Amino acid sequence: MTGSVRDPSIAGEADPSRASALCIGLVEDDADQSRLYTAWLEESGYRVLAFGTATEFRRRLGAASVDAVLLDWGLPDAEGPEVVDWLRHSAHAGLPVVFLTARVTEADVVAGLRAGADDYVPKPPRKGELLARLAAVLRRTGAANADPVLRDVPPWEIDTRQRRVLLNGDEVELTDREFDLAAYLFRRPGRIVSRDALLSQVWNLGSGVATRTVDTHVSRLRRKLLLDGEHGWRLTAVYQHGYRLERA
Repeated sequence: MTGSVRDPSIAGEADPSRASALCIGLVEDDADQSRLYTAWLEESGYRVLAFGTATEFRRRLGAASVDAVLLDWGLPDAEGPEVVDWLRHSAHAGLPVVFLTARVTEADVVAGLRAGADDYVPKPPRKGELLARLAAVLRRTGAANADPVLRDVPPWEIDTRQRRVLLNGDEVELTDREFDLAAYLFRRPGRIVSRDALLSQVWNLGSGVATRTVDTHVSRLRRKLLLDGEHGWRLTAVYQHGYRLERA
């Protein structure tokens, strides 16, 4: 097969650039600052989901499937370390977290890092430094893989340039939609990806759409790519959360 087969099964054209863009969860209660940081991130090619409180972040995170978190320390309903502690004991424990806060004493920095944050950026941030630190954290944690050929989950290779998937060197025939779904999941091994996020980022549809198409495509992908544990990885459903490509 050359390339992937067009999939007419559901309305909404796939948008490869949208599906491949990393999503940053911005937890910031100041509306002006939230808009500014969102603009910076979007100019740099990220998608952004903004949360105004810790409660909103906890409630919506399961459906959001973000790739990293920029977290203000002083939220109206919680302190930053409390949010990190909750996150590290949740189903999303592996998410990278960067504190973005006006609390800049050495004791604050130490407390934030000990709470489980991956980095600490003082306010007011400088745009270039903030973006560079975020990119560095994403690289260290494996979330940012710019290589057009993904080899993080052998024996599979995902060639995003030629839009093909190899299993032990042999190409597997996939539809366009199945390829986009595979690329999204293989960029996030070990991470829970929600059904709503897949509808939004792979199908370009709003969340909450009443359709079983995600479940059907996941099932097909599991069968076609033998993601049943036979080759060391499996694609599993996580009850009330979504799906995860995990080690068998």
